Amino acid sequence: MPNAQLILCCDHRGEGLSALVPSLEAAGYRLQQSRNLRQTLELFERLDPCVLVVDPLSSGSIELEALDRARSSDPPVPVLLVTDPRDPLAAVLASRSLDRGLWDLVRRDAPAEEFVLRIESLKSQFLRLHEMSELRHRALYDDRTELLRPHGFQERLREHFSAAQRHHLSLALLLIDLDRFGQINKQNDHTVGDYVISQVGGSIRHALRAEDVAGRLGGDEFAVLLPYTRKHDASHVVQRLLDAIRALSGRIPGARSEIDVSASIGYETFDGTDLESADTLRQHSEEALRLAKQAGGHRGIYFRTPNGEKPATPAS
Repeated sequence: MPNAQLILCCDHRGEGLSALVPSLEAAGYRLQQSRNLRQTLELFERLDPCVLVVDPLSSGSIELEALDRARSSDPPVPVLLVTDPRDPLAAVLASRSLDRGLWDLVRRDAPAEEFVLRIESLKSQFLRLHEMSELRHRALYDDRTELLRPHGFQERLREHFSAAQRHHLSLALLLIDLDRFGQINKQNDHTVGDYVISQVGGSIRHALRAEDVAGRLGGDEFAVLLPYTRKHDASHVVQRLLDAIRALSGRIPGARSEIDVSASIGYETFDGTDLESADTLRQHSEEALRLAKQAGGHRGIYFRTPNGEKPATPAS
């Protein structure tokens, strides 16, 4: 969240905005002023203000487009654009340049009270959008692990499978189940199990690429989707995940003794043509996971042998 009471006054013309300082400070705001676009971008990144009040040097779009690119958060930091009352195209320029939205106009000769009212309105809009964004995030992502919830993961699986099928791309699905996790919960307070789940989620996130998709399917079950990934590369990811999860073993806060943490992984691949549906891909991964559990855990098993006929051997 931006600094709720800090306003960055971008006085690129070098005229007029300093007169607003007393009124804005009287309204409870702290102000930081910048004199040119470069200084504005530096201060914006460092200070994280709640609103940008911008009096551009010219009527062109370069300044506004640069500021819009810097407003990369969701929702973006609001912009109050100070305009010349003689310029009828200010709104058109703003709508074209501030693609991320959340902006307003104020005439350069408007009273200070109007500046305050428009700033308050922009802040209110930002807070509403931020709350909506938080609600969407909580609906999609698991609170404990920050991985996708089951419904969200299944949607991404269908989307990626459809894209791989359409363009003949490779895709791998890994299903992960912690070994003997029930014993951890039985022998310790539930907070120990919660801690383990949280740490496993972090290990999964850190082991993946930006384009990979991870989800928590429930309890101690996780899933990973690897776009553009064939069997050989998937096996390396499987081993990396097994090692990362195993490394969590040892003394855990609140545990009565050292905890042994490991996982079983079942995985299957799709080359864009050899499976009929995302459900089939998931069923094959589930079968491989079942075999990994039956074999004693702490291993990954690929669904097929090299000739594609039967469930195969542990990943290496």
